[in-house]
Amino acid sequence: KIFQAVVSCIGGDGTIYIIPKSFETALNKLMAEIQNTFKGLGLLIPYCWKKGEACVVRGSDTVWYRAKIVEVSGSTLQVQYIDRGYIESIPQCHLYPTTFYTGIPPFCIPCQLYKTLPIGNFWQQEAVEYLQELLKNEEVEIHVKELPDNPWGKLSISLYFGGMSLSSFMAYQRYCVAEDCQDIQKLGVFEGDLSPSYLLQPLPVPGETFPVTVTHLVSPKEVYICLDSSENLTKCSATERSASCDSESLSKALKWCNKIVKTLPHLTNFKKELPCLAEYVDGLWYRAKLLSITQLVPVQILVQFVDYGTYLVAPTSRLRHIPCHLLKYPVQAVRVLLAGFRPASDDKNVERIPYSPEWSLKALWTMVDCVEGKRLSASILTVSPEVTISLYGDDKNLVHLKLIEMGLAELDQ
Repeated sequence: KIFQAVVSCIGGDGTIYIIPKSFETALNKLMAEIQNTFKGLGLLIPYCWKKGEACVVRGSDTVWYRAKIVEVSGSTLQVQYIDRGYIESIPQCHLYPTTFYTGIPPFCIPCQLYKTLPIGNFWQQEAVEYLQELLKNEEVEIHVKELPDNPWGKLSISLYFGGMSLSSFMAYQRYCVAEDCQDIQKLGVFEGDLSPSYLLQPLPVPGETFPVTVTHLVSPKEVYICLDSSENLTKCSATERSASCDSESLSKALKWCNKIVKTLPHLTNFKKELPCLAEYVDGLWYRAKLLSITQLVPVQILVQFVDYGTYLVAPTSRLRHIPCHLLKYPVQAVRVLLAGFRPASDDKNVERIPYSPEWSLKALWTMVDCVEGKRLSASILTVSPEVTISLYGDDKNLVHLKLIEMGLAELDQ
């Protein structure tokens, strides 16, 4: 069985506690009922607690949780939150014995990685802390491999985060040995000799109007667009729905990659068009491709962020190998030319775009104002030799009309 789950806790022995997403509604309902039943403080009179006894615990967040006694030692008790998995030492005044809700099974499931042997036969403290940092409160994909021998045993699973196998990843980190490691190559961090490439975004058919956002402008006429089907998926074409799904999955995969990016090797191959991960000025890592070496000492590389169209000159320290599973998502940004206008022959503005001097900087900034943060729509006119579109503003008028009004462009029939 395959299902989505949230990792609630990593036990000190490396046990992975998960809450299936399908349990969330029932768990939230139970938690609301517990809060209505138990109010105020815990049991303030002396009580003889027993190991394994059911109780409710008032957590540090003042919320009541189901728990069981794990160990009794004086005025402090060690309890396990049975719907979360974690163990904590709690003063007796924060507990209340109860037989309520004992007929409801725990909502979290203890799991172990299938055919995965920790180095030294037990999970080292460093590995447990790494798992906790990587997985706690994150949504993951669970593949059930073996059921436990008894109902309270651990479920044997394969766990995938952002398309990567946790067993393979931890084996790569040398925290364990994974018997079933065919997919370790999918990490792609070992494949420096290969020359992978990105998939291109499928485009709607010419003549069809579709929502877009402009992610980067090279000039008033040359821009990068992303298909935007977030507004109303029911009215979108199959191409747009697919693009929306890809974009959402890619965002999740990139979020995971940002968590593990320090484990990915730096680039040593600087072949043109080579896919990689590059760090942007916001400190986050995105999909990119190499364009050229702009400086040799120190080495500086011109890269393009393929999901936005933007460029950056970066040192090699800000470039890393890209895991191969990130190559299955088509590039989100598509380079297009806007139809219907050309630079004004009598534009007197002296400041020009250095790499496109036929356009004035004022024309560029005016076009930025026309498209930035706006709900736009587009219609493809031609796909060869280059993708050419008509681009409309949120008022359904062609965006370039503003430039023509200002004398910064003229109609091109």
